[in-house]
Amino acid sequence: MSLKMSSVALLAYFTLNLIYCNAEFSTEDCASLGFIKANLLCSSCDPLKDFGLEQLVAHCKECCHQDDKTPHEKKYARAILEVCTCKFPAYPQIQAFVKSDRPAKFPNLQIKYVRGLDPIIKLLDKDGIVKDTVAIEKWNTDSVEEFLNTHLDKEEDDERDYLKTNQI
Repeated sequence: MSLKMSSVALLAYFTLNLIYCNAEFSTEDCASLGFIKANLLCSSCDPLKDFGLEQLVAHCKECCHQDDKTPHEKKYARAILEVCTCKFPAYPQIQAFVKSDRPAKFPNLQIKYVRGLDPIIKLLDKDGIVKDTVAIEKWNTDSVEEFLNTHLDKEEDDERDYLKTNQI
């Protein structure tokens, strides 16, 4: 009888291990490993090797979302980051982004101070019509920059634009 019992227990153990090995990590599992599953793109896992963190790559891949590199990815002509300076203490990462040199990298980004507003990014089309609004209160400076790099059209440097170059 005990041989049957131990065989059943062993079978249950191997079955649970097989299920666990094939299962995706939960949000809690990823958090305990130091990854935020909701924001982690798989393209962020490969650079870990550059820093000697090869052992984290497998776990990172279990927690990440596939990057959407398809042509249907939305690009916007302009963006407005709206924030209230009185709320900077509650959002130090957004304050760090706004006060850094990072916004200068995006000539089609406007920072607008709106009293009492939690930080958001409004995405506009070429006609200046708001097409999307994204809440960014839980983002860090790198996330904001990555988002803008992904979703903002790159402004073309037109050598013939005399107002920008001050040429005659």
